[in-house]
Formats: sequence, structure tokens, C-alpha cells
Amino acid sequence: MTLFLITFAVIAAVIFFMAIGVMFGRGAIKGTCGGVNNGECVCVQKCEKRRKQEAMAENH
Repeated sequence: MTLFLITFAVIAAVIFFMAIGVMFGRGAIKGTCGGVNNGECVCVQKCEKRRKQEAMAENH
């Protein structure tokens, strides 16, 4: 039971601090270029993989 309570407290603390981060305007977690995001790149500077994908798309 003690292990459960410690685990619950740690997880609750993590969720609490994540919520505080969101309230103070921390940006959303973003994926990488070429990820699951329907091919939408959210990177500030495009990575090599994304540049190759766009070059292949332009050639077809």
C-alpha cells in the first residue's frame, strides 16, 4: 500500500507541475519533422529528412 501511495503522489506531482507549466505559458510539446503530424512540419528550421521529403514531392 505504501508503494501505491508513493507512486500516486509522484504521478500527481508530475501532473500538477505540468499544469503549472501550461498556465504560465510554456509552449506546447511539438513533434519532429516527418512525424505523425500528417506530414506537417512544426520545426523552426527544417531537418534533413523533411527537406528530402519535400524535394521528392516537388519532383513528382
